[in-house]
Amino acid sequence: MLHKKKFLTAAAGIALLTACGDTNNENAAEENHQEEANSNAEETEQNEQSEIEEEENENNSAAAVTEGGLEMPQISGETESLPQAVIETNMGDIEVVFYPEKAPLAVENFLTLAEEDYYNDVIFHRVIEDFMIQGGDPSGTGMGGESAFGEAFEDEFDPSLAHFNGALSMANSGPDSNGSQFFIVQAGSENLTEEMFEESGFPEETIEHYLEVGGTPHLDNRHTVFGHVISGMDVVDEIATVETEGADMPAEDIVIEDIVITEDME
Repeated sequence: MLHKKKFLTAAAGIALLTACGDTNNENAAEENHQEEANSNAEETEQNEQSEIEEEENENNSAAAVTEGGLEMPQISGETESLPQAVIETNMGDIEVVFYPEKAPLAVENFLTLAEEDYYNDVIFHRVIEDFMIQGGDPSGTGMGGESAFGEAFEDEFDPSLAHFNGALSMANSGPDSNGSQFFIVQAGSENLTEEMFEESGFPEETIEHYLEVGGTPHLDNRHTVFGHVISGMDVVDEIATVETEGADMPAEDIVIEDIVITEDME
């Protein structure tokens, strides 16, 4: 709602002045008052126009989300000029692309740790079929690991990224507790329905893609998505189906042998 300014009118009952000098003063006063009124009117018009433009921008922003105007690199398959890496495991290679403009801290953290060979010989310590595979903890317990920054870093939620099947995301123990652990979503669309998204507030394009490829929408805005699998999803599927023991740990070690960065950040 626009809030219009009210202006005071000139005081009524101005005394008539007969002398020439008094008349000039009166005319000057009236001219000054008129200039002030015009200036105030112009300022009001500018303020109203600014409020209208602000309201239009908000509406346009909302329309961009609800009408599919949101650019979603996971859906478009955008990889050009984006950093990429190959996670080499004893069960095969998984190639991923990263989104530094959307989640700069998470991407820098992962690539820095990878360059330092932090993830070499680390296992996927937690594997749940139709959910995800999780690794990145040198202790192999799910209780260890630290970030490249030396302390936990904040979450980075972006509406253009979601936990679609194949998403690369940060594991955490609560808000802003990101360290070295990560997971890859491995979940089909069999258990997803349109009714589940009725009050989700998700963009329509996001909902359609979830229903098409699957994923874990309940993790959105709880974990930071910072990349996506672009090759080797069959390896992820195979890892997800291995025999597990207590705490969903694979009976036989699934090892990250190396992470090779194939496209550096610019």
